[in-house]
Formats: sequence, C-alpha cells, structure tokens
Amino acid sequence: MLYCTDGRLEIDNNLVENAIRPVAIGRKNYLFAGSRDAAQRAAMIYSMLGTCKMRGAEPFPG
Repeated sequence: MLYCTDGRLEIDNNLVENAIRPVAIGRKNYLFAGSRDAAQRAAMIYSMLGTCKMRGAEPFPG
C-alpha cells in the first residue's frame, strides 16, 4: 500500500521478475544435468553469462 502514497514506487514488480526469470529456468535445468559435476558446470556458465550481461560485456566476442 506504500505505493499509494509515494509516486516513485512501482505498482508491480515485473522488472524484478523478468530479471530473475533466467535464474529460475536455469535452476530447473540443473535437475536434468545428468550429474552433479555437469550441474556445477552449467551453474558456472549461467553465472558468467549473467555477470557479462549485468556489466554490458560481450561474452562471445567475434
């Protein structure tokens, strides 16, 4: 209800939900990675790509 008194606040949190969606999808994918080591590798790749995206760096220059 705070957003009713403060015009700077958003009514919804779509921006946050859209930002964390890839993490949630990745988390589901880890269940089917085949092994613990494969899941850890996938998690590292997701983390690297997320960091590149957040910093505006191109992860696959070419």
